[in-house]
Amino acid sequence: MRHCSRCVLPETFPGISFDPAGVCNYCRNTPVPTPEEKREHLARFERLVEERKGTSAFDCILAYSGGKDSTYTLMMLRQTYGLRVLAFTFDNGFVSRQAMENIRAMTDRLGAVSMVFRPPFDLMRKAFSLSAVKLFYSPKTLDRASSICTTCIGMVKALVLKTALAYRIPLVAYGWSPGQAPIASAIMQTGPRLQRISQATVRDPLVREVGEELGPYFLDETELGLEASRWPVNVHPLAFTEYDEEAIVKKIEDAGWVKPEDTDPNSTNCLLNALANHLHRKRFSFHPYAWEIAGIVRSGCMDRETGLAKVTEEEDEVMVRRAADLLGIGT
Repeated sequence: MRHCSRCVLPETFPGISFDPAGVCNYCRNTPVPTPEEKREHLARFERLVEERKGTSAFDCILAYSGGKDSTYTLMMLRQTYGLRVLAFTFDNGFVSRQAMENIRAMTDRLGAVSMVFRPPFDLMRKAFSLSAVKLFYSPKTLDRASSICTTCIGMVKALVLKTALAYRIPLVAYGWSPGQAPIASAIMQTGPRLQRISQATVRDPLVREVGEELGPYFLDETELGLEASRWPVNVHPLAFTEYDEEAIVKKIEDAGWVKPEDTDPNSTNCLLNALANHLHRKRFSFHPYAWEIAGIVRSGCMDRETGLAKVTEEEDEVMVRRAADLLGIGT
């Protein structure tokens, strides 16, 4: 299969085209943040920290999966900026046991408050199994994540925001890589208009397919009607700070984090990811991490060979089968 000569996007990626040098249109048209832009965003973030720190019981809520990037982000928020962090974990029933141990150990070690939200397992299994076998999200949504991941992160983002609003937490942080969080959205004020759009994209089809039991996991009209001063600012620190995957892993391992052995190469917390990737590639003929990895490669934070290996390596059959069996579906 042909891939962009500059990033890792394949010829099967929606809307792609190549110039005579084999460079894709996304490389040509997607701005790469300059060092100056990163410094400006870092300065803006640090001003936010200075302004908001100490104004509530928690300075920041972090969507904490226990994976490498969110663990590194937790370290940064605590050790570099001294923020009082509420580390919010969505236990979807398919989190690696080692990842859960990492969550406990690292929040203890870093002095963060840990909140674990665990829905009924049967409800989560129903949501993920339907996400695996049916197409109820828009094609554009699935350009950048598998259907299973879209279901999960949609609930995570809504639950984190609900919690931030309830506790009046001024900052919401995510450990998203530079390929997941473009610099333009690395610091963004939340509000009801954007949240309604987000919920229409994920909540509406999800509740329609799975059931009204999932409705309370998203914002209701009372929350959407809260005054503007109650709404937090979303921040993605890894989009404007130095990002080196090997250095990140070494730093958090030195602090006691342990890499799970039962997750695929693109996840350090989720037991479903191998299956999600397998089904996405089977359905759409491109890896669901292709867009993210392409963005990291373009930014210079990963060499193309490493990125290409990540999006072309076949999933471990044992991991795929184990996850399918947990969901009660075929592959």
